[in-house]
Amino acid sequence: MSEDLNNPKYTISNAANLLEISVHTMRMYEREGLIIPFKKTSGQRLYSDQDIERVKCIRHSIKEEKLTIQGIRKILSLIPCWAILSCSQKDRENCSAYDSFSKPCWMHSHKDNVCVEKDCRVCEVYNSFGTCESIKNKLKVLLP
Repeated sequence: MSEDLNNPKYTISNAANLLEISVHTMRMYEREGLIIPFKKTSGQRLYSDQDIERVKCIRHSIKEEKLTIQGIRKILSLIPCWAILSCSQKDRENCSAYDSFSKPCWMHSHKDNVCVEKDCRVCEVYNSFGTCESIKNKLKVLLP
């Protein structure tokens, strides 16, 4: 992924304005685990062009495909993160995301596994599934 696309540059209000949604909606998507904003030490949320594309995919899925937020979260929970990260059997046994199908791996508390020190915001799993097209393309690679 290009660094330019992942460069945090929009405040939450600017991102919401670009997407023609409310700040409240952006925060809800964050709470629901659909997006992970960059956060400055002050707590200010910042968003990149990649985040904007992710929210466009979410909005399309809701408005055009008639998926609910819960449905999108469940779909994201099915991402085989363990295969993408080549987790060991021990890591899988210590991973609450491995057997769960209620929320994506980046919403789980990681303890005693390969993800314990990973920043989900920059993880390949989170970034590989940022747009509708990237989701489909990644699944084509994972499921030949």
